[in-house]
Amino acid sequence: MHPAILIHGPTASGKTALAIAIARRLGGEVINADSMQVYRDLRVISARPDAEEMDGVEHHLFGHVDAATRYSTGDWLEEARREIKRVELKGKRAILVGGTGLYLLALTQGLSSIPPVPEDIRAEVRAIAEAEGAEGLRDRLAPVDPETAERLGTGDRQRLARAYEVWLATGRPLGHFHDERQPPVLNDGEWIGFALTPPRARLYQKIDRRFEGMLMQGAMDEARALMARNLDPELPAMKAHGMPWLTAFARGEITAELAAENAKRDTRRYAKRQFTWIGRQFPFWPRIPSPEPENRLRVIHALYREIDTVKEADYS
Repeated sequence: MHPAILIHGPTASGKTALAIAIARRLGGEVINADSMQVYRDLRVISARPDAEEMDGVEHHLFGHVDAATRYSTGDWLEEARREIKRVELKGKRAILVGGTGLYLLALTQGLSSIPPVPEDIRAEVRAIAEAEGAEGLRDRLAPVDPETAERLGTGDRQRLARAYEVWLATGRPLGHFHDERQPPVLNDGEWIGFALTPPRARLYQKIDRRFEGMLMQGAMDEARALMARNLDPELPAMKAHGMPWLTAFARGEITAELAAENAKRDTRRYAKRQFTWIGRQFPFWPRIPSPEPENRLRVIHALYREIDTVKEADYS
């Protein structure tokens, strides 16, 4: 089988358009690896590609999950395993694209075997997070999981909450489960990964412009529709970039200008964290700093063709 192509990069870096172009050139199908683009309720806010952008290329795992669902990395991994197999059986190339680095890490290195956390414990930790914030969570986590508490500091309330609820549910620190990983879906030699690393200043400008475009395309309507369902604000879909600020505006708590400014700022910060993730978790993936589509295509086509040729030789 042809090695799968994995494309990772910060938000608004042009991953989707590149994946579609590669699929057309190499005869592939695109599989989503973005945790927000799985939600059918977030077409605009997640920048999910529409039929025109897909340009006749088969797409999988886009917009198939309801916003009320707590869709997990494990859920995605099982669905991705199935879709990769289907694409391979057609004799085509699987092209996985998205900004959720944890998905791609689990796909190629295996998923840690953390057992499910009961809903009552999740609710308890959510209440603590609301009352005490990230600092309070860290203070509670430090005596029982000092390694994770020190690594996270007070800058990531969501991950602190996750670590604390795992400890409450299992009595074990998070690192314990990182040492017990399920086998990867794709083994060495079955995939090649690329990381898009465009110039940050240019990317941040694109992020701002894209959010302004989302507002014109109906992002506010999506936010209001989700608000009308009275969903738990801690659901992943309700934390999509821009969503908390759009809903705050819809409730009359802030101005439209402030909502847009804060949403852009948060998305730029997220992009910065994605750059950091690439550097730490994917140090050996080829980097493609050029923002130009043709340059990106040439790099990927050249490296992929080389690997594909070697793989064919192994079976000759």
